[in-house]
Amino acid sequence: MKINEYNQGIWDKKVEDGVSYTKPVTSEMIEESKKGNWRITVTTEKPVPRQWFPDSLSGVKILCLASGGGQQGPILAAAGAEVTVVDLSEKQLEQDRYVAERENLQLTVEKGDMTDLSFIADSTFDLIVHPVSNGFVEDNLPVWKEAARVLKDGGTLISGFANPLLYLFDDEKEERGILDVTNSIPYSPLKQLSDDELKTYKERNLALEFGHTLEDQIQGQIDAGFIISGFYEDDFGGKRLLDQYIKTFIATKAIKTM
Repeated sequence: MKINEYNQGIWDKKVEDGVSYTKPVTSEMIEESKKGNWRITVTTEKPVPRQWFPDSLSGVKILCLASGGGQQGPILAAAGAEVTVVDLSEKQLEQDRYVAERENLQLTVEKGDMTDLSFIADSTFDLIVHPVSNGFVEDNLPVWKEAARVLKDGGTLISGFANPLLYLFDDEKEERGILDVTNSIPYSPLKQLSDDELKTYKERNLALEFGHTLEDQIQGQIDAGFIISGFYEDDFGGKRLLDQYIKTFIATKAIKTM
């Protein structure tokens, strides 16, 4: 199975279905951003601390990596940054183009794979915003390496990703109020689901998600040349049973040092 092609199609379908992560920001949010009253998320609920960003975004070159959907990119552009949005889903990118045209924003939109940014030159960006998305690739280590390559020395990478504990449990049983450990970490649906279960995934238009180890998520950034300088956790806002027991999302701020 070609994972990228499959997940690209799923995210295109999510846009058509109006899933929350594909809904573009409102004009009111853009107006507030222009006044300096902006906020973005890279996980689910909790906003990124403003102190993780420069005091002013004017002229700051930002890459919104695997971040289509008309959300983070337009807000940061309205706040004054020079923003490029890269995503694999054409329909997600259409949401960014839509907001940029609606609000007369300068926004560069590129279709591309987060694991291969060869169309971007070295040391191009001051800051990267990478919301929860590397769980949709089988190997997340190239994401960190490419992020380091396209960032300037001293640049910042703000990332959101899943705590792999999220993938230990049977999803259908959790929906029925039962936490049943059925999977191991690292989690790969291609290795741990049966052919019939993968068929059901396709029929239900579910994306293929991979539960990367915390070592790959955190030490992977360090090995790519980053120092972790900020950290917080998030959850589904009480919408899932797991929220009663643990935060299942993590955000990190990392500085490129080499």
